[in-house]
Amino acid sequence: MARFPFPLTALMALVVCAGAEAPVADGPVIAGCPVFPADHVWNVRVDALPRHPASDAFVAAIGANATVHPDFGAGLWDGRAIGIPFDVVGPDQATVPVHFYYADESDLGPYPIPADAFVEGAPAPGQSVPDGDRHVVVLQTGTCTLYELFDAERQGDGSWTAGSGAVFDLRGYELRPAGWTSADAAGLPILPGLVRYDEVAAGEIGHALRFTAPRTRRAYVWPARHFASSDTDPALPPMGQRFRLRADADVSGFSDEALVIARALQTYGMILADNGSAWFLSGAPDDRWDDDALRDLRQLQGSEFEAVDASGLMASPDSGRVAGGGR
Repeated sequence: MARFPFPLTALMALVVCAGAEAPVADGPVIAGCPVFPADHVWNVRVDALPRHPASDAFVAAIGANATVHPDFGAGLWDGRAIGIPFDVVGPDQATVPVHFYYADESDLGPYPIPADAFVEGAPAPGQSVPDGDRHVVVLQTGTCTLYELFDAERQGDGSWTAGSGAVFDLRGYELRPAGWTSADAAGLPILPGLVRYDEVAAGEIGHALRFTAPRTRRAYVWPARHFASSDTDPALPPMGQRFRLRADADVSGFSDEALVIARALQTYGMILADNGSAWFLSGAPDDRWDDDALRDLRQLQGSEFEAVDASGLMASPDSGRVAGGGR
């Protein structure tokens, strides 16, 4: 679950009752809902895929000497929770209208957002955020539907405004329409790529992770659906590009927590989802994280990663299901 340094709401307590992650062989599960099927592209291994021919250029563009940064943790930084939080709500959660300023590429709702929903960058549930991406991520049980907003702000009448929003059926494979954004620049869902405490504590992460890069190309590759750049330089990575930590990377001496994450980066890799700082890994804030243990990940340099060619996994450009069953 996503646990926070401030009191849990009753809605978030649903996650406690539901238990931790399901066995990796069955694919990730939160609160009884799959986080996409086991043969979805987010949940398949890439350790045996071929190296992308432009790998060296992509790594250099992001920063061969830059180090990994776990962009999540315990406690507060500058008065704000560290990471991208999420809410779990029941099937009876009331829906509210959301007004988008990128309505032409948004799922218009209404959305089942609680009044005290967590907002990325806010110091506590329901509080406003002066700047930042202000993501709101809500998983609704029963239907196992994921609702995500970018640049979200609650209004006095209970409605919300947002830059963009997307709705995903976590039991299915449908991608965004080609060319559409989501709450993320690449048109991807956010929740499936977060590092979550419960899965690390269980000893294994069974999915790809989300990360950012300073410069990207005006292009996207499956399963991404959207670009966020005007630069056509082929040395820049496109949105959706998958990377993995090389098998020979030295992770000896890592803490247990950092080692679980490093192994996931070797096995499932990470997907470029947004513009941002180099090699920033996304995760959910949780007051159980050991921030000192997570700092071991900062020993990993960009030069220890390689881009992979994931095109052979694609069964259909409009589906997240992989060819041949995956895992």
